[in-house]
Amino acid sequence: ASSGTKLYQKFVIVGFPSLQPEYFHLVAWFFFFLYLTTVVGNFLLVVVFALECSLQKPMYIIMVSLALADIGFATVALPKLIARYWWNDGALGFHTCLFQEQMIHYFGSLSSLILMTMALDRYLAICFPLRWHFIKIHSHLLYILQHLWHTVNFTMMPFCGPNKIVHAFCDTMSLTSLVCGDTTRQFSEAFAGAMFVLYVPLSFIIFSYICIIIMVLRMASRQGRAKTFSTCATQGCIISIYYIPRFFVYSTPYFPNLKMTPDKRIATTLFYSLLPPLINPFIYCLRTKEIKQILKHWVQRRRDITPLKPALVATVTK
Repeated sequence: ASSGTKLYQKFVIVGFPSLQPEYFHLVAWFFFFLYLTTVVGNFLLVVVFALECSLQKPMYIIMVSLALADIGFATVALPKLIARYWWNDGALGFHTCLFQEQMIHYFGSLSSLILMTMALDRYLAICFPLRWHFIKIHSHLLYILQHLWHTVNFTMMPFCGPNKIVHAFCDTMSLTSLVCGDTTRQFSEAFAGAMFVLYVPLSFIIFSYICIIIMVLRMASRQGRAKTFSTCATQGCIISIYYIPRFFVYSTPYFPNLKMTPDKRIATTLFYSLLPPLINPFIYCLRTKEIKQILKHWVQRRRDITPLKPALVATVTK
């Protein structure tokens, strides 16, 4: 073995350990349609933004950034899980697993940053409308370097025990459990990094929404209050789905009363990781007036063009 004392060159994604083989294909089809719907829905949002100059605004740039992060996360996480249940192929090369771990945490952290940016955008647009265009995303490099450090650290750790990852994909906590020897420091560092990436943005989100609620309650227009609360409530639901289940998953090792079986832990992780990317494009397309008008215009233009084809053919024939 090398300096890292790795006695094997691959990991194996187990998925749900209690799932019976007769349900494998059903689960594979479920995750396949989930992946397809997520990618198509978010890609449609990106295409609408790219083709319509009227959407070249900071808020829509943030929405498209979230859509691209959602596509990236689903593409990194789901294909191997689908292969695990479709062809019983859960094997991942050692460095491929580390790359997946890096990208999983990068896209997860990026989504957290973007949700914070969206909340701050709402806050500045409502409370300081003349300064809202100053919002920009500057922290991509910080997140890459943070998780790259953890990935490089894993390459120097001794993996000499079982190589089966009892999870849906490679992540820091799953890999840490496979390291030989005392992993207290590694686990504490990973936990601290996760808490920083998740709950520092969450604190800004909570602050933003408190300020928004205070400002909205001062509005004289009942219609204005209802519209603002409706917009913020939608984003609040997404934020709750993203953050609250994560608290239970990450906090379980530190609270003896919080016990989760591997199947429940995996299901909870997939719930908060995959549900927001799935519903984000539909929520923002259906609840954003400008995007709805563009889609209606596209459909109407398609209907107007289609009936002209037979008449055009008849004219050419004559």
